[in-house]
Amino acid sequence: MAKIIAVNAGSSSLKFQLFEMDDESVITSGVIERIGLEDSIFTIKFNGQKDVRTLPIPTHKEAVHLLLDTLLEKNIVSSLEDIKGVGHRVVQGGSYFKESAIIDDDVVSKIDELKSLAPLHNPAHLTGYYAFKEAIPNAGAVAVFDTAFHQTLEPRCYIYPIPYKFYTDYKVRKYGAHGTSHYYVSQKVIEKLGNPEHSKIIVEELNKSGVLPFEVVWKPTLITNEVIRKTFNEANADENCAGVITWMHTFSPAKSWILGLKEYRKPLCHLHTQFNQEIPYDTIDMDFMNENQSAHGGREYGHIVSRMGIERKVIVGHWADRKVQERLASWMRTAVGIMESSHIRVCRVADNMRNVAVTEGDKVEAQIKFGWEVDAYPVNEVAEYVKEVSKADIDVLVEEYYNKYDILLEGRDPEEFRRHVAVQAGIEIGFERFLEENNYQAIVTHFGDLGALQQLPGLAMQRLMEKGYGFGAEGDWKTAAMVRLMKIMTAGIRDAKGTSFMEDYTYNLVPGREGILQSHMLEVCPSISDGKVGIKVCPLSMGDREDPARLVFTSKTGPAIATSLVDLGDRFRLIINDVECKKAEKPMPKLPVGSAFWTPMPDLATGAEAWILAGGAHHTAFSYDLTAEQMGDWAAAMGIEAVYIDKDTTIRNFKNELRWNEVAFRK
Repeated sequence: MAKIIAVNAGSSSLKFQLFEMDDESVITSGVIERIGLEDSIFTIKFNGQKDVRTLPIPTHKEAVHLLLDTLLEKNIVSSLEDIKGVGHRVVQGGSYFKESAIIDDDVVSKIDELKSLAPLHNPAHLTGYYAFKEAIPNAGAVAVFDTAFHQTLEPRCYIYPIPYKFYTDYKVRKYGAHGTSHYYVSQKVIEKLGNPEHSKIIVEELNKSGVLPFEVVWKPTLITNEVIRKTFNEANADENCAGVITWMHTFSPAKSWILGLKEYRKPLCHLHTQFNQEIPYDTIDMDFMNENQSAHGGREYGHIVSRMGIERKVIVGHWADRKVQERLASWMRTAVGIMESSHIRVCRVADNMRNVAVTEGDKVEAQIKFGWEVDAYPVNEVAEYVKEVSKADIDVLVEEYYNKYDILLEGRDPEEFRRHVAVQAGIEIGFERFLEENNYQAIVTHFGDLGALQQLPGLAMQRLMEKGYGFGAEGDWKTAAMVRLMKIMTAGIRDAKGTSFMEDYTYNLVPGREGILQSHMLEVCPSISDGKVGIKVCPLSMGDREDPARLVFTSKTGPAIATSLVDLGDRFRLIINDVECKKAEKPMPKLPVGSAFWTPMPDLATGAEAWILAGGAHHTAFSYDLTAEQMGDWAAAMGIEAVYIDKDTTIRNFKNELRWNEVAFRK
């Protein structure tokens, strides 16, 4: 059976252990001490007995021969050929060795070169190596370096604050000591605090699931206060990191997280899961219990996060469960929205509609709360960009319109129709150039202040929304920013149904067929359309300009959400209403706009009453692709009130909720 001997040739000693490799059991161990003196001491343990001798051992070479002879004399090995390998502990590997190495001439040369860094040890290690090589020439030899474990130190950590030439000329730096012990202890800690392979597997499988919209990046198990703090701050500084997902492998002493959590500034998710889905009934013992305490550790961690008042998302369940993965995916989109919210800049063309309250709001507080920048421009400053658009560019875009959309002349002269469409093409190009040049992601227009513009921007705004810009009408910068936010959160969703600016218009109050017709004068995003989109040119009584071109369509059916961000004077409130979009019962051939028809949950009467009680606006940011939970999570992360109108809403409970919120969110 194969045997391996591990030796540590120190300055005046030789420690050893002989292993039976079939089961990695220790056959014998011992130490030779006081090498070089007349009263050297040789101690060997075998079969439960300890033999101690005092005798002169002048050098490490003699010590090695004494050890090997004793192994034969005591019949511990029948032949030295039974020893197939020798592991040599080496104190100093310098910057050369980041891991153990099979000893060859090059390794020997480097160990010798580094003897000045460990003059009492490296020469002894080589003496031991040569002695074993001579006695057992066919045995393999491996060097295990004390310094290897520490070679992941960054230069700023291992270079002393002394003249740099001391490092370059004399190799003065931190190398680390007792790395073999550190490695052993670290592995034992991992055994007790959770297997890192488990978290790697979880991350790999989550990324392969096809459910998550963004990549999860694995990080090693966080054990110490310092490492936790460092990791959270690395996340803060990483522009590509939208949030952190935490999972407690096992028991997690909560105070270790305090400093890191205090300094963390991004979205946080507590994935309360465990590696195994089922209790291993047949094999479970106390070791398994102690090493797989996610239920325990998650509660300890959850306590400190709650005590610190930190907003986070808690998702409970097995990591391989699709429902858990879908909730995690949903949170990831919200996290991106939270991070990108601070980058939203809204361009207000002109001012708010006179005497309209709901489109007003505290723009300074919005920047404090959400990070939004809201700037106003005279309409003619933007109109100059429209004026400068070349005819050639307009012609190209008009051609794109005509290829993409149905042209609904409805008796209008084709050339005159095309001229009206061309005006919108110029507005689209000019406005987009202005937004790009000035780094705005959302825009607000007002039909009452059109300046040098020939038409109210209709088709142009619809197209910009479809490209991802936020939009609000009549000065409504809050809805414009919300539409942009929701566009960000839905970016890249497979088979997305669309997100748009919307406005409540009129009710259908026929019993059993209740609903609200949704639209605006022109500006509804075609991303929500069901089927072919057409272009119409029709008069508009508002704005005092020529007939504007617009995209016309009806919306998709299915569940969706309508949101309204309102300024109550002392705080912001986000109202979130689940709605069911339906087909209108009959065609509306004289309605020349994009439109939707929906019934708010739980029913029209309750939904509309709750909306009014909450102070909801007539403008909404609407999406088929986001959930009330996602928008509520965003509101929670922003530190603002959120109220939900859904299938479970009753007016009595809703009124109570508003009363409680008055207290909870009072400044």
